[in-house]
Parts: sequence; C-alpha cells; structure tokens
Amino acid sequence: MSSMDLPLISLSHFRDAEIILDCISDGVMTIDLEKRVTFLNRAMRTLLGFTGELPSQFFVCDVLVQSTICDTNDCVLERAIRGERVSHLETSIRRQDGQIIPVSINTDFLKDQDGQLIGLVEVIRDISSSRQLSAKLVEVSELKHRLADQVNFDNMVGECRGMREIFTKLPAIAASDTSTLITGESGTGKELIAYALHANSLRKSAPFVVIDCSTSEEQVLEDALFGHVKGAFLGAHADKIGQVERANHGTIFLDEVANISLTTQVKVLRILEKGEFERVGSGELQKVDVRIIGATKQDLSVAVKMGTFREDLFYRIRVLPIDLPPLRKRMEDLPLLVHHCIGKFNDKMNKAVQQLSAECLEALLLYEYPGNIRELQNIIEHAFVCCDGAVIRFDHLPIEIQRYSLLHGDGRSADNLKSLEREAIFQALSQTGWRCTEAAKKLGIGRSTLWRKMKQYEIDNKSKDVSL
Repeated sequence: MSSMDLPLISLSHFRDAEIILDCISDGVMTIDLEKRVTFLNRAMRTLLGFTGELPSQFFVCDVLVQSTICDTNDCVLERAIRGERVSHLETSIRRQDGQIIPVSINTDFLKDQDGQLIGLVEVIRDISSSRQLSAKLVEVSELKHRLADQVNFDNMVGECRGMREIFTKLPAIAASDTSTLITGESGTGKELIAYALHANSLRKSAPFVVIDCSTSEEQVLEDALFGHVKGAFLGAHADKIGQVERANHGTIFLDEVANISLTTQVKVLRILEKGEFERVGSGELQKVDVRIIGATKQDLSVAVKMGTFREDLFYRIRVLPIDLPPLRKRMEDLPLLVHHCIGKFNDKMNKAVQQLSAECLEALLLYEYPGNIRELQNIIEHAFVCCDGAVIRFDHLPIEIQRYSLLHGDGRSADNLKSLEREAIFQALSQTGWRCTEAAKKLGIGRSTLWRKMKQYEIDNKSKDVSL
C-alpha cells in the first residue's frame, strides 16, 4: 500500500487520506493490476456488507464486488489498462448477503512516481434511492390527475398520510364557524391553511385579515387589532378602525398567537366568547362578527403551564386543532411539491423547465429543510434563475445546499477522489470559521498536513480571518 501514489495524496500521508476517506459517504476502493483489493473505506465496507479485515492475500475485486460488469469487456480495470477512465457508469453489485444494489462507478488511475500505471481507484455510489425518487417523479404526471380529490386542498399538495388526514377534515372545518388553532414549524404553510379555510367557508366574500403577533409591542398590537378613538394617546388625532372591525363578517388570522400579552389575550377571549371589543381609549363596547384562526410554532400547552398563555383562551381557540408536519417528516411529498414548484415558476418566469437531474434530486432528498416548504420554494426559485435549459442541475442549487450535500455525502457524484478531499477540507474550514487548528482536528489530520493540502488544492483563504 505504501508504494502507491494516490492521485489526491502523497505517499507519506496515506494514513491521513484513509481517515478523510472514511468520512466520505461514497464507497472508495483501490485495486492493483492483479485485481487485488488493497483498500476499502468505511462506506465501501458498508455498501458491500463486508465487516472483516482485508486478508493477507487480499480479495479479488470481482469476487468481493460481484458487479454485472465483471468478467466482461466493461471491467473497469481492463478499461484503465487501455487508458480509459470510467465516469458515471451505472451497473449493479451483489452484497455479501446477496442483495442486488444499483450503483454508479467513477474511476481514476493509480500511478507510481515514474508515471507507470499500478492500479485503479474506484468511487462507487448507491443510486437505489435516487432511482426510486426518479421513478416517483415520473409518476407525478399521473398523480396530478388525482390531486383534485386525493392529494390537495385549495392549491396545497401532499400525499403522505398526515397531509391526507388534514385534507380530509379541512372541508368540514372550513364549513364550521369554530375557532381553529394551526400549529407547525415556520414555513410549513400555516397561513395557507388559514386562507384555505376562509376561502372555502361561508365567509369567503368578506375580508381575510392577517395580523403578525410576533413583532409588535402590546400597545402597537392592540391599536392594530382594535383601533383607537381620537385623543386615546399622543398622536391619535382621529378615530381609527382596527383590523378586527375591518374583518367584520370575515376571518382574522392571528399569526404567532403565543406572543400576545396576557392583557391582550383577555380582549381576544372577549371577541371569541361575546363578539365584543373596545377601541383603545374608548369605554364603548362594539359588536363584531369574525372567525378567529390562530397559528403558532410554539407548544401552547407548555406556555399555559408557564403562565404566559391563558388556559381559558387556549381551550377556546383550539376547538379544531390542525398540526402541520415539517417537510423532513413528509419527504414522500417532495416529488409532488417539486412538481408544483416547477409549474409555478415556469408560469412566473416564462420558462420551460421539465425536471431535475438525478444529482439534484439526491441533494434535495438528503437536505433536512429547517425552513420547510417555504425554504424548498426558495431553493427551486433560485435554481430556476440559474437554469437556462430544461433540466435543473446540481450546480443550479444554492451553494449552501451544494455544500450540505457534499458534507453529508449524497449530493454530487465525484469525478475523482481529489475533488472529494478538497471538498472535505473546504467544508471543515468553513465550519470552523477557517481556523486551521480546529479544522485539522475535525478532519483527523495534523495542522501542517492541512496547510500543505490547502496549498496543494489552491484553497484561497486570503479573504478569511485564518488562525494558524
């Protein structure tokens, strides 16, 4: 092994490379000209189902991998001997337990210091999940014909069990006049649900008014909700109608209702129970007929226990609760959501995008979406702006999505091990604020080794605050 000059590391630092390669989710394997396996990284062992140590006589690669291209003219080693590199070759392998897995293979040459070919390095990726996702996207054209009665409600799509259950009960909730509490993380579509309830109710011809309760101080929020009379406070030169009064006979949506002060909560409760309110600075009760829909990303039951939210208002506003799942827990809906976004942005930008590349799909499937559906829409919109053809590629995605995918292993098929190591180093530096000591520790290599590799790969850190 020490006699090999890998394309991405020097001979004296092969151990450093092994540590880094074990952090990569693609399978990496090296073989000599006799087809003997000389190295397997951790991901390759997992992919092949191989748990033991390499025997002293080594494995023959076609015995270990058992690919459909073994013993044929497509053998990657024989192609290397003919001077051919393999890029994105799709085939299948048989694991040690007999399971057949579709894979994509990339290869590069191993040469000695005199430039003579001494072996081959293979990068093998499991593409079973991306094939499944691609197949699922092909079904979208059929699925869209079932959207009207099965997987949508008022321009919202979803096929997972949780969303189907929500869509099933939304018509009944919309037809009622009962207060509703919508919970879910930011970006899950709480306001869309609220508007859909209004648009499908008997109040649909009246106003739908949105109040963001997360940023306003108590006095400002009360003025926005209830309005004021002339002279109520400094600057109140005339009477003002509040949003509650403006929403009469319609629906008022209180976004982030958990942020309302206890004093204002009492006034909201009076609207719910008696249909009454007072303008700020007035002692005169006014009647109002509104439906209140609240929404929050917080757990209101916890807020009740902490005393920051009234228990009576909690039970009054959540008569019909709706809990929206985060996108990471409904990833089977990703194809439908992507299809929906493609149609939306094609119309908006007058483009004719048809699909995403396999690498792009893998990256989107891997990502966890802390911003949920709103973030997915922003990602697709970014890709649309960058895309000038019919297919959105990996490099059209926002850079943070590309980096996340590379860091976690499934975003882009590596052309060779050099690009993989360079990306691993860049990610470690970015995560540690370009502090080389911490980055080296994260990679499991020495600081001097990291500095040498930064120079080797021309990783530009001149504009960063680097601490050596």
